[in-house]
Amino acid sequence: MSKQNKIQLFQAQKVRTHWDEEKEIWYFSIIDVIEVLTGNKRPRKYWNDLKKKLLLEGSQLSEKIGQLKMQSSDGKFYNTDVLDTENLLRLIQSIPSPKAEPFKLWLAKVGYERIEETEDPELAFDRAMATYLKKGYSKEWINQRLKSIEVRKELTDEWQERGMEIGLEYAILTNEITKAWSDKTIKDYKKLKGLKKENLRDNMSNLELVLNMLAEASTTEISKEKKPKGLEANKSVARKGGNAAKKARVEIEKQTGKPIVTSKNAKNILDKSNNKEIENE
Repeated sequence: MSKQNKIQLFQAQKVRTHWDEEKEIWYFSIIDVIEVLTGNKRPRKYWNDLKKKLLLEGSQLSEKIGQLKMQSSDGKFYNTDVLDTENLLRLIQSIPSPKAEPFKLWLAKVGYERIEETEDPELAFDRAMATYLKKGYSKEWINQRLKSIEVRKELTDEWQERGMEIGLEYAILTNEITKAWSDKTIKDYKKLKGLKKENLRDNMSNLELVLNMLAEASTTEISKEKKPKGLEANKSVARKGGNAAKKARVEIEKQTGKPIVTSKNAKNILDKSNNKEIENE
């Protein structure tokens, strides 16, 4: 079964999903999620009534609803209302159901934590450390990953200083850096590692992380000196920063005879960490 037609199970009930390769976004069938959370045997009617209610309340969620052809229980494909992950979570907040409560509590907790982190950014690092430890990453890898977050923040602060816009322009510049040092676009890099929505850095080895940091740190320093204006000038600086790390990558590969950019992802990193812990016991 292809990614586009993959069916995910939620508490033994089917929730149809669609993976958009270009946008790197998951879409979920709204009526399937409603049926799971409410147990309503007429989820389509429930959804139509809820849509009207949201519209009367002035909710802008209806503007975010898309339609995709999805396979029904009769084997045929029909246009189905869908939402991406972010807007699906917004919808869940409007569903009065005991099964929806865990999602609502989680959203409230995440929102509260973000407010706390705004007031004390160090909390974000503490929580990241705890999250990575729970997932099974080694402390050595985690320290490297947290350092990469710090380096990334210095770079984005520099881009902000240069007038670059958060979102599309940041993504374009990040892609230029990655392509320069690894010889792969972010999309191709993620494809190599078998990733979809997962964070690329969370699936890098120590050496990949180090070279990515070197590329971003180099870009930051060059940008501070050159003070580029406009997207094209910043892209040129990004390529220069990436090329500095590429030289290091090529030299290491020459000395070791092994490629640094590989298909290994978090699973391989975690397996290696777990084996290391067993050996130390």
